[in-house]
Amino acid sequence: DGKPVSLSPLESQPHSPRYTASSQRERESLEVRMREVEEENRVLRKQLSLAQSRSPAHHRGNHSKTYSMEEGTGDSESLRAGIVAGNSSECGQQPAVEKCETIHVAIVCAGYNASRDVVTLVKSVLFHRRNPLHFHLIADAIAKQILATLFETWMVPAVRIDFYDADELKSEVSWIPNKHYSGIYGLMKLVLTKTLPSNLERVIVLDTDITFATDIAELWAVFHKFKGQQVLGLVENQSDWYLGNLWKNHRPWPALGRGYNTGVILLLLDKLRKMKWEQMWRLTAERELMSMLSTSLADQDIFNAVIKQNPFLVYQLPCFWNVQLSDHTRSEQCYRDVSDLKVIHWNSPKKLRVKNKHVEFFRNLYLTFLEYDGNLLRRELFGCPSETDVNSENLQKQLSELDEDDLCYEFRRERFTVHRTHLYFLHYEYEPASDNTDVTLVAQLSMDRLQMLEAICKHWEGPISLALYLSDAEAQQFLRYAQGSEVLMSRHNIGYHIVYKEGQFYPVNLLRNVAMKHISTPYMFLSDIDFLPMYGLYEYLRKSVIQLDLANTKKALIVPAFETLRYRLSFPKSKAELLSMLDMGTLFTFRYHVWTKGHAPTNFAKWRTATTPYRVEWEADFEPYVVVRKDCPEYDRRFVGFGWNKVAHIMELDAQEYEFTVLPNAYMIHMPHAPSFDITKFRSNKQYRICLKTLKEEFQQDMSRHYGFAALKYLTAENNS
Repeated sequence: DGKPVSLSPLESQPHSPRYTASSQRERESLEVRMREVEEENRVLRKQLSLAQSRSPAHHRGNHSKTYSMEEGTGDSESLRAGIVAGNSSECGQQPAVEKCETIHVAIVCAGYNASRDVVTLVKSVLFHRRNPLHFHLIADAIAKQILATLFETWMVPAVRIDFYDADELKSEVSWIPNKHYSGIYGLMKLVLTKTLPSNLERVIVLDTDITFATDIAELWAVFHKFKGQQVLGLVENQSDWYLGNLWKNHRPWPALGRGYNTGVILLLLDKLRKMKWEQMWRLTAERELMSMLSTSLADQDIFNAVIKQNPFLVYQLPCFWNVQLSDHTRSEQCYRDVSDLKVIHWNSPKKLRVKNKHVEFFRNLYLTFLEYDGNLLRRELFGCPSETDVNSENLQKQLSELDEDDLCYEFRRERFTVHRTHLYFLHYEYEPASDNTDVTLVAQLSMDRLQMLEAICKHWEGPISLALYLSDAEAQQFLRYAQGSEVLMSRHNIGYHIVYKEGQFYPVNLLRNVAMKHISTPYMFLSDIDFLPMYGLYEYLRKSVIQLDLANTKKALIVPAFETLRYRLSFPKSKAELLSMLDMGTLFTFRYHVWTKGHAPTNFAKWRTATTPYRVEWEADFEPYVVVRKDCPEYDRRFVGFGWNKVAHIMELDAQEYEFTVLPNAYMIHMPHAPSFDITKFRSNKQYRICLKTLKEEFQQDMSRHYGFAALKYLTAENNS
């Protein structure tokens, strides 16, 4: 009867959590039957059209459009195919995209927020895709740093990323005044014919606030419908903006009817270049700016002005390819059912708070991808050869050399696990002090220590670099927490780096390395999230850096560590007050009750009366908190969870002949908290302790091989301890 079989995109995908083996067989069977029926329909339609063309009684004007969703400027056969097709390309008459054909996608992305938003778009594309993808990212320096690291650590098969410097393109569009909130970057889609490789023939261009509800290959297939001089695939604008009736004296840029929205564009680059697109849009913009003075909707205004003069350039896409969720749009006319939805566009500055009858449904669909575990998208495309990835090959080689029967296999494997990493998850803005004394506090944490952040900010006014170990859903909880905190939002000198959860261990030393690597100051204070530094420690450390000539000597400045067992503490404002609290038993030297060796070499008895810095010697199991130059060695990744993670680092500093110098007027206090999951495992699991001992011995052997005779003292000290 010509009715589509509607499949909800989230329910029909093989990688959906609700998907089962039995439903896969059912779906495959259904798809085969649907293709058979559709082929029969195609033959019947062809025969019918032949018969009708021979019949003089046939009236071609009888067929009316079904509803606005189906509007398009392709031929009538394509239009009918669009009506028959639901959400799946397999049901439609569109020419199929080759199984391993690469789909090219271009996105302009600049700044911290856009770099975060684009991840949700990419997740939605990856979730549904069955083809290799090539993303062309026009990015500023910030977005490039963030996204290059993210994709490098994401390691998604059959995905290639290329970056183009957005800052180099500014001069191409900076002459155009733009009132839109996207700023100068909102104009850069105009110069894609010049920016993208000259041999790239076609590309899908997307805004960062897009969510896909179907396979992007369906959209790629629409290129086959372009005819004549059609070079731009666009959806009609769904607001009344270009009609000019929104308010008195509202004067929009010229547009054809309602105009077109540029959140989703199909660009035939090769034809656009031959048409001299660059010259075309520039002349149009120059002419219109003489009376309009500036753009209101960035590139969209200029695209529409060009189309107004040259309507033959456009292939009008059905509006389900860009369901626009700004206030008061006609978007509801683009869908009758969930299965009609293909692309959702949050094109209002209000984003998720937009007014729409079905906004709750759209919001939930968006949140599904926002919080979706990105690790699950590392799926192979079977039958499609991937480009050789050196990092991936090396990783596989290292893993293959491990013995899976080894009882410590999981510990050893963690060392080689590549954790997806999103640097600078929130806005970061900091210029280090010009006197080269600046110090960054470095720490790592998981969700259960989030409450320490505000307190640390009140104690430390300098820059902070934090690595947070979170799931995708927890990262969004953190974002909401941070955005709701006046203390955190008032600080722009904190770098939040998300390392996404994977595996069964807490990769403490990887987290420390990530936080250490992304500091912009010459020195760093290697701390832990459970410690509150004394008030004024930041300025004190900057003075100490000069006093002890840290720039020209290998020193590790020790900040003595204390602890309280009280959840409510009147924090000591001076060394004298701290000593008084020590004497009263309100404070203790750190780990005094359970692990004295960890901080005993600090020599707290001497510290009580010291007025000048003093040197101490390394001893077994020493793990002080230190200030060092940013070029100090990384932490050893083999140590995960609880045990020996800091001890090994301090041992390496000693092997490299760092001097340990205790600061006489510095201190930090550990605040109480529930035991971590890893220390609980260490205490209760005998195999955990055996593996930790094995890793310690292997680390010491590596030290001996690397540092020679001088490192023998570590083996001796361990045996004597």
